[in-house]
Amino acid sequence: MNLRRLALVWCTGVLVGLPVMAQTDPGVRGGAAGAGGALSSVAADNPSGILRFFNDGQTRFQKVDAVPDGLGPRYNSRSCALCHAQPAVGGSAPASNPQVTDANANGATNALPPFISPTGPVREARFIYFTDALGNPITSSPNGGVEDLFTIAGRTDAGGCNAATIQQPNFASAIAHNNVIFRIPTPVFGSGLLEMLDETTLLALQASKAGNPYGIAGTFNRNGNDGTISRFGWKAQNKSLWLFSGEAYNVEMGVSNEVFTQERPTPEEDRMTGLPSPCRINPIPEDHTNFGTSKAGTDSDAVQFAFFMRLLAPPVPSTTTPGGSASITNGSALFASIGCTTCHNAQVTDPTQSKTTPSLNSPAPAMYTDLEIHHMGSGLADNVSQGTAGGDQFRTAPLWGLGQRIFFLHDGRTTDLLAAISAHSSSGSEANTVKLNFDALSTSQKQDVLNFLRSL
Repeated sequence: MNLRRLALVWCTGVLVGLPVMAQTDPGVRGGAAGAGGALSSVAADNPSGILRFFNDGQTRFQKVDAVPDGLGPRYNSRSCALCHAQPAVGGSAPASNPQVTDANANGATNALPPFISPTGPVREARFIYFTDALGNPITSSPNGGVEDLFTIAGRTDAGGCNAATIQQPNFASAIAHNNVIFRIPTPVFGSGLLEMLDETTLLALQASKAGNPYGIAGTFNRNGNDGTISRFGWKAQNKSLWLFSGEAYNVEMGVSNEVFTQERPTPEEDRMTGLPSPCRINPIPEDHTNFGTSKAGTDSDAVQFAFFMRLLAPPVPSTTTPGGSASITNGSALFASIGCTTCHNAQVTDPTQSKTTPSLNSPAPAMYTDLEIHHMGSGLADNVSQGTAGGDQFRTAPLWGLGQRIFFLHDGRTTDLLAAISAHSSSGSEANTVKLNFDALSTSQKQDVLNFLRSL
C-alpha cells in the first residue's frame, strides 16, 4: 500500500481502504490428541489391576460387530469407536463419516440417507411425530424415538432377513414434512468424573447462581425411579454409564443386552407389527455375562464399555495454542466475565469417595458444565422430550476437549465455533443475554474467547 493511500484518513481516524480484521474460529487444534488415555491411577496399574479392565473395555469399544455378534436387525453403525473417534477413541464424530461404509458393509443393501455424507457428521435420526399412511405427521402423537438408518438386509451373515422382510424408515417423507431431527455422538472423555459428582455438589452449584443477572435458571433431569440427577446424553436423560452404554448398544448397533434385553424395532414397528421374525437371528440377550471365564472377560460388553468410559482421562488443554498464552488467559477471563461460566462452570470441587479408582476421588479438572438442562430457545429446539427435559432443553455440554472437536451442537449443524455461539441465541433461550454480552466485545476480545475455547 502506497503512502498516498495511507494518507486517506477520515476525520474520525478510520483508515480508508485497509481491510477490517474479523474474529475467526481457529479451527480444530492440531498436534497430538489431548485425550484417549486412561486416568493416571489406572495407567499406573494399581494393585487392583484395573488397567486390565480399561484395556479390555477399550478393545471391545473398538470391535466392529457382525450379525452373529448381535448387530442389527437395525443399526446406525457397527462399532462404538467408529463414531466416537475424534480426536481419539472415546471422542465425537470424525472427519470421515463411517456410516457411509456401514450402509453397505458385508453386502447390506441400504440406501444412504440424504443427510449422511462422507465429510458430514455421524448422525442419529429421530421423527418428531408419528405419521399416517401417507407419511403426514400426526402432531397429536409425539414420537421422538430413534429411527435407525440401516438394516442387515442383504448382508452375507443375515440369514433369511432380506429387503422383502425389513425396510429402512421413510426418511424422504420425514424430510419433506420437516419431521426429522438429528443427534451426533457426545464425547465420553472423563465420564467417570461426571458420574461420580455428588448431588450435593451439583445442587450447591445450582444454588450459587440463583438470581444471576443473565436470566439463566436451569434445572436437572432426574431418573424416573429413584429421583436422582441423571447426567449423560444430550438431554442428560441417562443416569449411569452402564445405562448409557446399554442403551447405545441396543439403539445404535441393535445389540440386545442385559440392560435392554429385547431386539429393537423402529417406534412405528413397536406400535404396529414388531420386528419381522426372519430378522430375529440370535438368542437374547446377545450381549451377556460370560460365565465360566475369569476377571474382565466375565463381564458383558455393556459393562466393559462403561468401565472404559469411566476410566477415561479427561482431555488435556493447551496453554499456548492457538493464539498464545496471553490470548488464551484473557479469553478465559472474558468467558467468565460475560456470563458463560454460569452454565459452563469451570471447576467443581467434590468430596465424593469412589471405590473404583483413586483418580475419581480428586477434585475434577475444568469440565465447563453444570450438568443442568437449560431452555435453549426455538432455534435449537428439537421438540423431543426425554425424562423431564422438554423440546428446547439440553444439558450444558462439557467443553473439555472442545479444541479438537469438528462438529458442534446436538445435531452437528456447524463446524464453526462462531456459528455455534450464535445458535445459543433465539426466542426463549436462557443464553440470550450472555450472547449479547459476547456481541458487545471488541473484535480482538472475541478472538481471545475463540482462542481460549479452541485451547480446551
